[in-house]
Amino acid sequence: VQVVESGGGLVQPGGSLRLSCQASGLPLENYAIAWFRQAPGKKREGVACIRRTDGSTYYADSVKGRFATSRDSAKNTVYLQINTLQPEDAAVYYCAADYVLCMGGISEIEFNNWGRGTQVTVSS
Repeated sequence: VQVVESGGGLVQPGGSLRLSCQASGLPLENYAIAWFRQAPGKKREGVACIRRTDGSTYYADSVKGRFATSRDSAKNTVYLQINTLQPEDAAVYYCAADYVLCMGGISEIEFNNWGRGTQVTVSS
């Protein structure tokens, strides 16, 4: 499966953004889809995951309540809705797909199919 992110851009603090992760090759429902982000000088952080088994979701504590991921099977696309953007949310956001459970955490070493990322900039 190949995944491609889109939807990044420049947003003011407090604004919202919706990122998309479109898949080709196989149905997204066959995979867990995770969102990661990496800010300059920081480690890549797993922030959200939608599980393949039942479409349930997992969020890192750092984004819980502001981020929401969802799946549109008809479009073979997963979304990441980011609300109340804060300067610390600025990063390159990646989606990744693989046969993982996303239980109790999101580990990048478990994912082998990555997009190239989309930049999110938060600035007034």
